Amino acid sequence: MSSPLGEMLLSSGDGAALSGLWFMDQRFCARGLEEETETICHPVFAETEAWLSRYFRGIDPGPAPRLEPSGTPFQLAVWAAMKEIPFGTTCSYGDLASVLSAQARGKRVSPRAVGGAVARNPISILLPCHRVLAADGSLHGYAGGLWRKAALLSLEKGVPFRN
Repeated sequence: MSSPLGEMLLSSGDGAALSGLWFMDQRFCARGLEEETETICHPVFAETEAWLSRYFRGIDPGPAPRLEPSGTPFQLAVWAAMKEIPFGTTCSYGDLASVLSAQARGKRVSPRAVGGAVARNPISILLPCHRVLAADGSLHGYAGGLWRKAALLSLEKGVPFRN
């Protein structure tokens, strides 16, 4: 699909849940997918495009379509915690590590490990890895490019995209 920030690739295993959403030129794009054999218009793709249309207009798009990312148990835990970061807000890798440490009943989770899972997020924007910042509040790491991360954060603060 086309977006204001570039072409994106959507994937779904069953047509009812989104399993991947990447910018075509980002790191880890389509990692784990078999080579594309055909283009199918799954219902979740229409839901995702409608959600992204609202999002790219700077509107809080509400609940995401059903998501089913594939990953390790740790990655899934990080992505679930990341999904809870509200539209227009940010947190640090350390904040996410603290949340996960509390869920793990005190077992320490390192911000670096969280960063590794965030970097491999297979569902851009809907699992809002762009909302995760360095401890000092600076932009750090984004598989789609720091310029996209800055644009997404600006959009969520009410600054529209410029063509």
